[in-house]
Amino acid sequence: MTACATICNSLHGLKPTLIMILVQTILALATIGYKLALNDGMRLPVLVAYRFMFGAAFIVPVAFFVERKKRPKLTWKIIFYGFLCGLFGGALGQNLYLKSLALTSATFASAMMNLVPAMTFIVAICLRLEKLGWNSSAGKAKVFGTVMGIGGAMLLTLYKGPQLNMWNTNINLLQTSTTHHQPHAHQSSHDLAFGVVLALASCVCYSLWLIVQAKAAVHYPCPYSITAMMAMWASIQAAFFALCTEKDWSNWIMGWDIRLLTVSVAGILGTGVMFTLVAWCIRMRGPLFVSVFNPLLLVMVAIAGSLVLEEKLHLGMVLGAILIVGGLYVVLWGKGKELKKMSQLMPESEQVRVDVMPAPAPLVPPQNGSSHGGSSSRKEESEEERRDSQANSEVLGGLYLYH
Repeated sequence: MTACATICNSLHGLKPTLIMILVQTILALATIGYKLALNDGMRLPVLVAYRFMFGAAFIVPVAFFVERKKRPKLTWKIIFYGFLCGLFGGALGQNLYLKSLALTSATFASAMMNLVPAMTFIVAICLRLEKLGWNSSAGKAKVFGTVMGIGGAMLLTLYKGPQLNMWNTNINLLQTSTTHHQPHAHQSSHDLAFGVVLALASCVCYSLWLIVQAKAAVHYPCPYSITAMMAMWASIQAAFFALCTEKDWSNWIMGWDIRLLTVSVAGILGTGVMFTLVAWCIRMRGPLFVSVFNPLLLVMVAIAGSLVLEEKLHLGMVLGAILIVGGLYVVLWGKGKELKKMSQLMPESEQVRVDVMPAPAPLVPPQNGSSHGGSSSRKEESEEERRDSQANSEVLGGLYLYH
């Protein structure tokens, strides 16, 4: 019984790790499915619209029943946050990402997505949501990791190098999915350059999504409801864009083929089931634990691409991916150290600010004529700013982005 209990405890401890491996496997399958569906002739805006329709159909009932007793009042501000999340993290971000995927390769697009933490750091600096902090080791790590990631992206784009022939299965699913469509065109340098620009633009969109999500989490601490709202807005936005660009209704028809399989996996599993699993792992181990598994997607997609899509790996791609992943871990290390320091200092600083230091006299009389009311109002604003900053740091530190 002791040995059995030990094994059960070990498996229970490995549960978050196994779940995150499953999450990355789902994402890898969705990425390969994207490439096959686009290669089969499915129009990109239609794919994005269907993906979020399927996702919303799954996650909305889940959010309704799971959070029905603790959901706060819905305000126009939260609705606007949901609209922005649906735009940056949904319709716009996905359209840019899938267009870059169609122009490049599954491995290349997956590698570029690891730039999101570096892009988020840059965008947060520009919006004054984060400080550079060059005098601290955490700040230096974030800057150095960002430079590493950008350098890896440049190497990935500009240097090809010798081809690496590790194995050859002679299996190319892209050929089987172009039976009734035009053959897959050879990748040109123009397509690669345009794909890089689109991939970087999608990284910026996902960075803005993380920042807006951090703001929304302060005022509406219901992750399932926020995701459901995002999926609903993204499906409306993506459907509107697709209806404006795809007037031929035959492009909207799906049979029992790779198209239906792709939108089902990406929508139901990639948006609904996967978010539930990720949220559980975040509660168990924290957002940084979840972020560590992001590069596993790149490894899975690279292996699958070379096995079943005949994607050729080159030395430049491998070296660039190593730099990008290395930069990701350096940024996460710096952010983790910063969050640890913040969690240690926050209670003490809060106590000093509220209990020891007297509140300054108000510059203007409060509306109710009470100085205590003005002090209380400032304390509430200060508390809201503190929680807002802490939520920003948690989400930006976690960087749990899944596209």
